[in-house]
Amino acid sequence: MEIVNTIETKIYKVREIALCLDSDLAKLYDVETKRINEAVKNNPEKFPCDFIFELTQEETKILKSKISTSSWSRRKKSLKVFTEQGVYMLATILKSKVATDVNYKYHANIYQKCENLLSTTKNIAKRIEEIEKTIKIDQQHQNIITYRIDEAF
Repeated sequence: MEIVNTIETKIYKVREIALCLDSDLAKLYDVETKRINEAVKNNPEKFPCDFIFELTQEETKILKSKISTSSWSRRKKSLKVFTEQGVYMLATILKSKVATDVNYKYHANIYQKCENLLSTTKNIAKRIEEIEKTIKIDQQHQNIITYRIDEAF
């Protein structure tokens, strides 16, 4: 669970997309950032533009203002960020035990959260059906009362 919590604290929202910084992934996977960038450079076909991209200077500036500690503040190159698909692809390419463990634990946790969400959604749908039935019964009851009042006059 510790790995999953670590990952979740390193997810940022830019362009309304959940992203991870290359430097954060390097720490998480216990490799140097340059190894991450080498993996991407050596496998360009596995990293289309919706898996990894560079932040603009403005986006970098905004992100820096949101993060209290930015070890990457002195970087000369633009920040590279990975989408969820890019993070997964990176883990498969790095082929390190740490990357595999992180990837497995993260995706197992995501699967569990989806299962819980599905269960909760089913319970909510069932409760809505019960409420709708109650409303229909109340409406029918109201109609009967209204009908009887009208008959009396």
